[in-house]
Amino acid sequence: MFRNFIKIAWRNLLRNRSFSILNIVGLSIGLAVTGLIALWISFELSVEQFHENKDRIYQVYNQYPVDGELWTWNSTPQIMAPTIKKDFPEVERISRYNYDDTHLFSIGDKRLKATGTTVDPDFLYIFSFPLLKGAPESALEGVNSIVVTESFAQELFGDEEPMGQVLKLDNRDLFTVTGVLEDLPKNSQFDFKFLLPWKYLEQKNGIDEEWGNNSIGTFILLQKGADYTAFSKKIKTLRKTYDKGNSDTVTYLYPYVREYLHGNFVEGVEKGGYITIVRLFGIIGVIVLFIACVNFMNLSTARSEKRAKEVGIRKVIGAQKKGLIGQFIGESILIALLSAVLAFFIVILVLPQFNQLINRHLTIDFTDPFLWLGTFCIIVVTGILAGSYPALYLSSFRPASILRGTFRKINTLIAPRKVLVVTQFAVAIVLITATIFVKRQLVHAQNRQTGYQKNHLIYSLVEGDILKNYQLIKRELISSGVATSVTKTLSPITENWSNSWGMDWAGKDPEDTRLIFRFSADEDVVKTFGLELVEGRDFDLKKFPTDSTAMIINEAAVNHMGFEEPIGQIIKDMGKSWHVVGVVKDFVVSSPFQEINPMIMHNGIGNNCLNIQLNANRPIAENLVQIESIFKKYNPEYPFNYKFVDAEYGRKFAEEKRTESLASLFTILTIFISCLGLFGLSSFMAENRIKEIGVRKVLGASVTNVNALLSKDFLKLVLIAFAIAIPISWYAVDRWLQDFEYRIHISAEVFIWAGVLSIALALITVSFQAIKAALANPVKSLRTE
Repeated sequence: MFRNFIKIAWRNLLRNRSFSILNIVGLSIGLAVTGLIALWISFELSVEQFHENKDRIYQVYNQYPVDGELWTWNSTPQIMAPTIKKDFPEVERISRYNYDDTHLFSIGDKRLKATGTTVDPDFLYIFSFPLLKGAPESALEGVNSIVVTESFAQELFGDEEPMGQVLKLDNRDLFTVTGVLEDLPKNSQFDFKFLLPWKYLEQKNGIDEEWGNNSIGTFILLQKGADYTAFSKKIKTLRKTYDKGNSDTVTYLYPYVREYLHGNFVEGVEKGGYITIVRLFGIIGVIVLFIACVNFMNLSTARSEKRAKEVGIRKVIGAQKKGLIGQFIGESILIALLSAVLAFFIVILVLPQFNQLINRHLTIDFTDPFLWLGTFCIIVVTGILAGSYPALYLSSFRPASILRGTFRKINTLIAPRKVLVVTQFAVAIVLITATIFVKRQLVHAQNRQTGYQKNHLIYSLVEGDILKNYQLIKRELISSGVATSVTKTLSPITENWSNSWGMDWAGKDPEDTRLIFRFSADEDVVKTFGLELVEGRDFDLKKFPTDSTAMIINEAAVNHMGFEEPIGQIIKDMGKSWHVVGVVKDFVVSSPFQEINPMIMHNGIGNNCLNIQLNANRPIAENLVQIESIFKKYNPEYPFNYKFVDAEYGRKFAEEKRTESLASLFTILTIFISCLGLFGLSSFMAENRIKEIGVRKVLGASVTNVNALLSKDFLKLVLIAFAIAIPISWYAVDRWLQDFEYRIHISAEVFIWAGVLSIALALITVSFQAIKAALANPVKSLRTE
C-alpha cells in the first residue's frame, strides 16, 4: 500500500510539473529561511553556555540613582575583588578583568600586535577555557608569566614549542609563556589572544585602592550550594561599608550566562536586550514558513478539478476517507522532503553571504544527530501542516457529485483561502512599512550633522615612543605638508572613554547626578577636528601659560550648568579647579541616535590618541606613506596603525544597517512567496470560472473586462490586508522608534506607498492568470456543454 501511495504521488508530481515546481520552490524558500534563522538562533542561545560551572558564575553589577533614574552598570573598582574574597566565604573563586588592551610583542626580528587582557589566576578556574599546555594553578602566578591562545602561539613561534619561550612586551618587559589555551569558541563574548597576570598590572601601575574608580570587570564563582539570594542581600551594602562617597550605590551579582541575551536594564530591572531580536526573528522564521505552507495549500487545491474524478473513482471502488487523507498527506510530505533537500542546498549556498550580513560565523555540523532529528521533524510537521487542508478538502468530495460535475462550491471553498491570502499580504505590508521606516531612520541619523570635520581625519593610538617624541612628530607632520593640524586626545572623537557625575561648579544643585562626558585634549583640538567655537578660544599654552588648567565645554554643558557667561567659570573635576576658556557647538561623540550629552574637555591630559587632519590638497595614499615614514623615524619598534574617523563613525550604524538589510531580505522573500500563493489562488479562480469566461467572451467581453472580473476580488483582499496591517505597523514602528531620542516622525505616506506597492504586485500576479484565461479559446472551454 505504501509503495502504491509513493508511486501515485510521484506520478502526480510529474504530471503537473509546473505546479509541482512552484510548490517545491515556494516551500524550499520558506524552509531555507527558517533553517538560516534557526542556525542563527541556535548560535545566539549558545553564547557562554559552554562553561562547566555556568550556573555559579556571576558578574558584579552596580545600581545608582541618576537624574531620577536607577542606573545599572558592570564596571567596578580594582579593590572590590580582594575585598569580596576576604569578607564573603560563599565565594569560591574571584577574578578581575581589565578590559581588552593591545600590546606589541617582539621575538627576535618579528613584531606582532595583539589584543588581550589582564586577569587574576582564578579566571582560568571560573571559565571553561581549557589549557592545552600548562597548569591553571601556576600559569598566571608569576609577575612575568603569559598565557597565549593556540592560534596566537602559532603566529608567534610557528611550529616551535611555545612553553618556556621568552618574548618582549611593548619593547620593554620580558615575559615567559607558561600556558597555551585552546582557541576561544566562536560563541564566547570574550575575544583575547593572551592573558597577563594581575600582579604585572599592579607592579607597573601600583595597587589602586580607589573605590570611586569603576574601570574593570569582576567575575565570581560561588561555592556549590551557596544561597544566591542570601548572598545578594549580604553584598548589597558593600559600598556603604567601604565607599563612603558612594554609599547610595548598591552592589549585586548578575548571572553571567544571562548577560548576553538579557543584560539590558531599565530602572534596575531586566527589560528587553538581545533576546528581543532573537524572538523577533524567530517569529519571522515561523511566519515565512507558515506563508510557504499556505502557498502549498493554495496551489494544491487550485488543481482540485484535475484530481476530482480520481477521488470519485477511488471512493466508488471502496477507498476510505482516512486512506485518501493518508494519500494526500503522504504526497505533501514527499513534496516537503524534496523541498527540504533543495532548502539544504540553498542554505549551504547562501550561508557565507548570510554570515557576512549578520557578522557571525555560522556553520552546519552534519554529524550532529539533533540536526537530522530536527530536520526530520520539520519535514513531517511541514508536510502535515501544508497538506492538511488539501487532504481534508479533496477527500470530502462526494462521488456522485464529482462524477456529475457538480461538486464545486466556490464561495465556501474560497473563503478559507481568502483569509490566508489576507494574512499573507498583511504580513507583507507590515514588513514593507517596517523596512521603509528602518531605512528612513538610518538615513536620518547618517545625515545628522556631527559637529566636526570627519573627512581626511585619521587617528592612531599613542604607544611606544610617540608620547616622548610627540612635539617632534607633530612639527614634522605639519612642516612636511601631509597634515594641517595635529592634537592628542583622551579617546577617539567617535567614542567616550570617561564620564562622571561628581563634577562641581557654582550654583550646582546638590541633587544633580547628570552624567557628564569627558573628552580631554591637547592644543589645536578645535582646529584639528573642525569644531565650531561659539565663545572663547582654543587651548594655547604658549600665549596663555594658565591653560594648563583650562577647559572647553560644549553648549549642552552650558545649558545644563546654567552658565549665562560661561567664559571664566570654574569647574572642579579630578581634584583640580579648571577655568573655562571656550565653548563649542555640540558634536556627536557616542550614538548618533541619542541626544548629545554635556561634555567638558580638559587641556593636556589626553594622551591615548594622536589625531591628524590630513592635507586635503594632496592624495590620501601619498599622505599616508609619508606619515608612516615619520612614525617609523620616531617610533621605530611599532608598526604604524591608523583608522579613518569617517569609517569609524560609519560603524555606529552597523547594527541598524544589518537590521535594515535583514528586514529587506525577509520582506522580499515574503512578498515573493505571497505572490506565489496569489498565483495559485488566481489559477484556482480562473480554472473554476473557465466556462463563465468562455460564455462572456462569446457574448463580446474583452480581455480587459475579463481581467477586471478576476482581479477585483483579489483587490478587495489586498485592501482588507492593508486595513489590518496599518495599525499593526504603526504600533510596531512607534515602539521601535522609542529606543531613539534622535528619530524620524511616523508619516502616513509610507503606509500609502506600502499599500500601493502591495496592490501593484497583487494585480501583476493575478493579471498573468487572468489574461491567460481571457486569451483562451472559448470553444475549448465550452465544448463539454
